[in-house]
Amino acid sequence: MAFEPRQFSFYYGNERGFFIFLGEKMKRTIEIGLLQSKSGNYAAISCASRAGVLQGVDEVNADAGLDVHFQIVERDPEGKADRYAPLCRDILQNSQARHIFGCVTSASRKEVIPELERFDGVLWYPVPYEGFEASERVAYMHACPNQHLLPLLEWALPNLGKRAYFVGSNYIWGWELARIAREHITYAGGSVLGDRYLAIGNTALDHIIHDIEALKPDFILNSLVGDSSYAFLEMLTALKTESQSGNALTVLSCNFTECEIAAAKGAASGLIAAGPWFEPAKAQGGSFLEMSRQSVHELANLLHGRAGAEKLSLSELLLTSMRNGYQPKLDPTNLHAAQPVVIARLEGNHFTEIRRLPALRADPYLTHYTPRPLGNSFLKVVS
Repeated sequence: MAFEPRQFSFYYGNERGFFIFLGEKMKRTIEIGLLQSKSGNYAAISCASRAGVLQGVDEVNADAGLDVHFQIVERDPEGKADRYAPLCRDILQNSQARHIFGCVTSASRKEVIPELERFDGVLWYPVPYEGFEASERVAYMHACPNQHLLPLLEWALPNLGKRAYFVGSNYIWGWELARIAREHITYAGGSVLGDRYLAIGNTALDHIIHDIEALKPDFILNSLVGDSSYAFLEMLTALKTESQSGNALTVLSCNFTECEIAAAKGAASGLIAAGPWFEPAKAQGGSFLEMSRQSVHELANLLHGRAGAEKLSLSELLLTSMRNGYQPKLDPTNLHAAQPVVIARLEGNHFTEIRRLPALRADPYLTHYTPRPLGNSFLKVVS
């Protein structure tokens, strides 16, 4: 006869909790929040991240070696910036969840931080961002600029040329990547021919395409998000076909992964991306799915064997686990994960690795990153 898990209740202080009896192991049930959009302008990204959380939860709950069983409390912001904060507040006020997995854009992340501070929550953030932040309420599980943008530029400048053009979404992600890239390209003796910004979802790109056609940059740094990016790639592909420019006008990206290939409808072929992880086969989740999955496992490992630890602050949770012999992925000094750097070119429906660097310690404020205008390598990577 198949074994049926059994549930038992317990009290921690004045709060009721539950144990799940799984085989010979007793698991305690812990609620976690999920705050990812199922629709909207960047649904391909948020749905991949959501799938990673669901996969991670299934794996943790099936692992008899862990004494935690996650129960998801989900809210859907529908890709609307003004919905993230109230839905985050709803999770924290109306459930036992203190750890929330979610957000894609930096705008949404910054919207929820005040709610996390007010109600003692933690956000597990699984996508790349622009750096210059280290909130005690956020676990930064993907890459920051010293782990994506700067190694990408270090590769691009000697291989593609030093005449750049920037196009990005009109919020802090696009602005900050352009600022950092401009500083380092200029220091290397290069030039930025132009930079243009669009609101997320805006696909009115004719003026940008005409600008690129006239200026003929060596490469384009694309930090557009979602539908704007797909429209840009499609129009740029048409320009390259009409002008017979072949492999010229190479697009660089720090936020394009496998989960967006289908949405780009073939227009992203040849794009060169930087990230911590690319699919080893022709899967479509990419690093957004994988870092979300890893985030769930990381929380499970931090909570394993530590009843009530989900109530601790993130820093306290990390330090407690280290005292008990667990080495967390997050650096307790800045709450960022060390990540390898992989630079890869999209060929058809699969990224082919061009260059790999070992895991780099996150440097969100770029205090340990030294620019050097020397030959083919002007940036010194400090691990």
